[in-house]
Amino acid sequence: MAWLPDVIKACYFLAALLFILGLKRMSSPRTARGGIVWAGVGMLVAVLATFALPDMHNRGLILAAVLIGVTAAWWSGRRVAMTAMPQMVALYNGMGGGAAAAIGAAELFSYAGQAVTLLDGGEFTANGAATPGAAQLALAVLGALIGSVSFSGSLIAFAKLQGWLDRRFVFPGQRAVNLLVLAGAVVLGGMIASGTISMPLIVSFFVLALLFGLMMTLPIGGADMPVVISLYNAFTGLAVAFEGFVLQNEAMIIAGTVVGAAGTLLTQLMAKAMNRSIGNVLFGSFGAAAGAEVHAIAGSQKPIEASDAAVMMAYAERVVIVPGYGMAVAQAQHKVWEFAKLLIERGVKVKFAIHPVAGRMPGHMNVLLAEAGVPYDLIADMDDINPEFPNTDVALVIGANDVVNPLAKTDPSSPIYGMPILDVSAARHVIVVKRGKGTGFAGIENALFYADNARMLYGDGQAAAGQLVSAIKTLDS
Repeated sequence: MAWLPDVIKACYFLAALLFILGLKRMSSPRTARGGIVWAGVGMLVAVLATFALPDMHNRGLILAAVLIGVTAAWWSGRRVAMTAMPQMVALYNGMGGGAAAAIGAAELFSYAGQAVTLLDGGEFTANGAATPGAAQLALAVLGALIGSVSFSGSLIAFAKLQGWLDRRFVFPGQRAVNLLVLAGAVVLGGMIASGTISMPLIVSFFVLALLFGLMMTLPIGGADMPVVISLYNAFTGLAVAFEGFVLQNEAMIIAGTVVGAAGTLLTQLMAKAMNRSIGNVLFGSFGAAAGAEVHAIAGSQKPIEASDAAVMMAYAERVVIVPGYGMAVAQAQHKVWEFAKLLIERGVKVKFAIHPVAGRMPGHMNVLLAEAGVPYDLIADMDDINPEFPNTDVALVIGANDVVNPLAKTDPSSPIYGMPILDVSAARHVIVVKRGKGTGFAGIENALFYADNARMLYGDGQAAAGQLVSAIKTLDS
């Protein structure tokens, strides 16, 4: 069947086209669901085409692994709550990096202990047999390094988001130690890429690469996790693309390149939304408020009853609702939208304001609101909604904290100083739904809660939203 390789390549091209089109459709909430389906079909086409490769071995084991993975993904996707979606994304992203690292490991281990010689033409021979070129061997090492860092780093990100680890872990001289670990991994990788391939060398290389991923992520504060997740997503894509070159698999090359490029762009956008460089995210002190000096905030938090808050919004002209991770924890998005619809029926102009880094991953709040059925034209991003806050009668903040903290603009000593925020404090009245008086994920006090125009509606987000719904229905009865 001389035509089979051409058919396989055509399938890979179709898969790559579906990946790109799917990613394009994911750029809009209206078409995101269809984009996911398109990309999923592309992956199915690529997998089926790979099974048809003439030199494919161990098809039974591969099929068993695919079935186990599909079953685990289906089960977890159905059972994991929306509040745990960020750590699920981090975990799955880590699995992708680990898979790329495993491909590199398999390639390198296949030559361990053999007499490997670099020829003048840039190719290697192992015990007299032809092997991949020097560039492919170097890409195998590079993909293994990046994939290992993404794998171990994503596991730490998962543990932090899951609450299994403290938010930060630091010690004196940590940056120097991290640099030495990375340098050691690079040196060992360079030795392997130059033809010095031995089992102890390969094992040491992977140990240092995995260790660097752990040590790079441990000191990063939880408030930076959205940026870290997108960064490791870019790492995973690059690792997959490099290993695609090693395997000479076009689908892996294109898919990895697309994911790497998209992840890199998203990381830059997220860092820009926080007014910080990627280097500052990785090596700065944002989210380190636990060790920072805490300044007292003048004033006090002033509580309000749900009935009074409902009346205030029922007779307002404009209301902006600002959701945050607390809304996700309480699974209050459906009740919040029910309350918003009651306001709209009374003629109140309602909008939802989304900060780029609200929640625990990019787009977290958008997904929650879409799940509740909130129309896309009622959702505004930070740059569009901020000019409207001065003309807003009531801003209802549900579970958001750091992304509405005025200290980001007023206190140069604050760890979040310089981060663009939603200008909620500029509204005429602010109502904050919050379970207690604790700090946000960055670990710092929020000056908004003490402002003269702010009132605190204490309680679980879903229960508080339910009370607002009941109160406004009472007005209409």
